[in-house]
Amino acid sequence: MSRLGSAVGQLALPLVAVLALDSSAGQVGLLSTMGTLAFVLIGLPAGAWVDRLRKRPVMVAADLVRVVLVASVPVAWAFGALTIQQLCLVALLTGAATVFFDVAALSHLPDLVGRDHLARANAYLVTVDAATQVGGRGAGGFLVALVSAPLALAVDAVSYLWSAVCLLRLRRPEPQPQPAPEEADRRRLAREIREGLRFVFGHPSLRAVALAGGCTNLSIQLCQTVLPVLFVRELRLPDAAIGLFFAAGGIGVFLGSLSARHLARRLGAGRVLWSMGLAVAPLGVAVALVDRGPALWLAAAGWLVTTFKVGIDNVLKVSYRQSVTPDRLLGRMNATMRFVLTGSLAAGAALAGLLGELFSTRAALWAGAVGLALVWVPVYFSPLRTLRELPGL
Repeated sequence: MSRLGSAVGQLALPLVAVLALDSSAGQVGLLSTMGTLAFVLIGLPAGAWVDRLRKRPVMVAADLVRVVLVASVPVAWAFGALTIQQLCLVALLTGAATVFFDVAALSHLPDLVGRDHLARANAYLVTVDAATQVGGRGAGGFLVALVSAPLALAVDAVSYLWSAVCLLRLRRPEPQPQPAPEEADRRRLAREIREGLRFVFGHPSLRAVALAGGCTNLSIQLCQTVLPVLFVRELRLPDAAIGLFFAAGGIGVFLGSLSARHLARRLGAGRVLWSMGLAVAPLGVAVALVDRGPALWLAAAGWLVTTFKVGIDNVLKVSYRQSVTPDRLLGRMNATMRFVLTGSLAAGAALAGLLGELFSTRAALWAGAVGLALVWVPVYFSPLRTLRELPGL
């Protein structure tokens, strides 16, 4: 449920800046950067802290914090007190709560389903996530058109509250985290962070996953940051159009997640990861050609194909990461990966704002499209290229 509301919020928040506050492309880029900056600032220590704690209480606390923060936006707007500074602060603090929620959720999954079922479980999760992206982005566009962007964020706040309630109702016991036998009871945080970094970047395949994922997120964020500005300011399309466009991306992720295990069984997991990226690269460039009329449909098709590959990656790469990581390092591995992946989102948002201010929104869109055409390269030049099977395939 929180994913559905988040999908609405991801669309509504920049539209609040554009429609309610008449923000510039640079301000929208700054807002998107603030939403992902927390992963850069606290992502690594968050992984070490999560490894020391039970995961479920961390997730509940993060949800409740997000309820308060997101709900403050429509309240401030109703009283005529909303500012771009408040939006940036809400984006930053909500991002910090999301750091802890996401790292805890990814680390808790092997406890819930067992390592032998990771690929199947991740396929289900990515499929559900994609379905909520389709419904959330589409509903977000219509909600903005119907009740305004600030009020659409109220849906996001309710979704976080419902997520916390669902987590509290889980009755499956959660194991108490255990430190490694050779470690002292009082471990140094910096040493734990270094251990997580060494594990990820010292592992040839995990390093390739991090590099490919970082390039993907950087490029996608370049596109996602400037597309609302392009739709509203230059193309003058209705608010619902941007929601439907991003909903096409959700459909792509949905179809990719459904196809991932089947394609990996037939072709081999490693071959799918690089060959699909190479195959969809030319179609993804069509996103930069977005315009009114037939070009809009062509760009939406290119976005769908590009996100189809993202859906495949989300199932296979996350399952691989979880399967090769020891239990005691899961939090730090996931935090390191999130640091790279979400740090790339922050960099992409900042770069989009910079390119939009110095050149044009089209320049930022083309930079993102070209980046998406190259994301398969790190996997091709790594041991992942020959990987055949994953647990749960």
